[in-house]
Amino acid sequence: MSGRAFLVVAFSLLAAVPSLCSPRFSVSFSKRQSSAAVDGRMLLIVSTDGSAEPRMQINDTPNTQMVFGVDVEDLQPEQPVMIDEYALGYPVRSLAELKPGRYFVQALLHRYETFHRADGHTVKLPMDRGEGQHWNLAPGNLYSKPEPLTLTAASEAHIILDQQIPPIPAPKDTKYVRHVRIKSDLLSAFWGRPMYLGANILVPEGFDEHPEARYPLAVFHGHFPEDFGGFRTEPPDPNLKPDYSERFHLAGYNRIEQEEAYKFYQQWVAAKFPRLLIVEIQHANPFYDDSYAVNSANLGPYGDAIETELIPYVEKQFRGIGQGWARFLYGGSTGGWEALAVQMFYPDHYNGTFAACPDPVDFRAYTLIDLYKDKNAYFLEGAHKRVAQPGMRDYLGHVTVTQQDVNYYELALGTKSRSGQQYDIWQAVYSPVGSDGYPAPIFDKLTGEIHPDIAAYWREHYDLRYILERDWATLGPKLQGKIHVYVGSADTYFLNDAVYYLEDFLKRTDPPYDGEVRYGDRAEHCWNGDPALPNAYSRLHYNTMYLPKMMERMEKTAPAGADLSSWRY
Repeated sequence: MSGRAFLVVAFSLLAAVPSLCSPRFSVSFSKRQSSAAVDGRMLLIVSTDGSAEPRMQINDTPNTQMVFGVDVEDLQPEQPVMIDEYALGYPVRSLAELKPGRYFVQALLHRYETFHRADGHTVKLPMDRGEGQHWNLAPGNLYSKPEPLTLTAASEAHIILDQQIPPIPAPKDTKYVRHVRIKSDLLSAFWGRPMYLGANILVPEGFDEHPEARYPLAVFHGHFPEDFGGFRTEPPDPNLKPDYSERFHLAGYNRIEQEEAYKFYQQWVAAKFPRLLIVEIQHANPFYDDSYAVNSANLGPYGDAIETELIPYVEKQFRGIGQGWARFLYGGSTGGWEALAVQMFYPDHYNGTFAACPDPVDFRAYTLIDLYKDKNAYFLEGAHKRVAQPGMRDYLGHVTVTQQDVNYYELALGTKSRSGQQYDIWQAVYSPVGSDGYPAPIFDKLTGEIHPDIAAYWREHYDLRYILERDWATLGPKLQGKIHVYVGSADTYFLNDAVYYLEDFLKRTDPPYDGEVRYGDRAEHCWNGDPALPNAYSRLHYNTMYLPKMMERMEKTAPAGADLSSWRY
């Protein structure tokens, strides 16, 4: 089936378009921008808001502007790409549905690289270039300046991509924050080209003055960290223009973030605060801003690469103790899932995990979808009725996006799990490789139909609650006292439902899991387990909340003769 024929079929499923008459855009780039042919995703962004570039206004909230996308392969300089009613769009499905009026229009080419992987597949994917997998910020991407246009069904326009996003400068080392980047032999072999892992390391007060000290290590998992976040050695900027947080209904939330970052610095250098290393890992990859820190058929051996290449390198360079009793994990959301998964998959490497608002830890509650019983990811279906499945909610429970909305958003940005967004990375990490070399779909992105055979694969390999229950006889003795999970009962993405299932199992384990699961009443996403603070503040206190707990456990469980003194000064 040709690409255009596929799109015609796709839109018969997406929505009935009122007319096949729509604005038409041809987009090209000059030899000055690229003398070679390129592959990628050509995006047309259309906005009614002139306050910012259209490319900065695309998201999965009700305030999003419109984006339409088509795949391009071997696109030559000056060769036009047509974007018309057949281009996949979000939130408007097709340009044929665009209302006549005045718009700001911009085009962008998200460039793909060809990988010849060790599994024999050749795939074209957008390699991260230091921006953390953001198509609108990725260095090397070509784009046009926004242009105001009056559009009608008969409009035609030609857009030239005459701009290129520049490289991102590497962060500089400071007294407290250091940076490393290493080539991973394991990942390079899998991807068929050099692949790198990085880390931002927060070193303790007195690190340079105490060369004899050997330190415990805490791995703070989460999304791509360009630099170490939440740590500021100076008071808040007095000239900072206050913003407004819609999520928390707080004026000047940017100042609050700076204040809390400065307070963390003050605690970090205080005489009685734990002296240890905190590591944030940089493992952005061709699918997402991080790898989920596990081995995967589609992403390769990221788990082993982090555990056997990066962590030992960091501990050697920064004088880590280098033993499992002196290592810990923590994180929230994606980082919460990673913190729990790594503790499970490498149980002897770490002495405890503190997982906040983790991504779905039980696929019977893949947000609100039961991947094992539901037939459709987008709708609850009865004999004569179907109800749209929510995707996000606000603090009062108002639904702001549906499951179908989220996935159509991703489909507009990229096919074959190449959007760089949430559901696509879950699919890339958890799925087997499809026949075309790309991740096998867990459900049809157009219709929402769930594929039970892929769900069964997910269960055996990445359903954390299922794996814990299946393997508790051998895992349990290694995990006693190590599992700590925290989630708000009003989590924005309904992640609390999966934690309920997890807790149901943990309550009846033999041997007892001897950890804790706690819920924040009415707390939203990223609640950290502190019942005394509102969500807006607790999400900023992961370090100060968990580090003392780690020290307490380490002192109780350290083996005889362990170094509990060199780092106490």
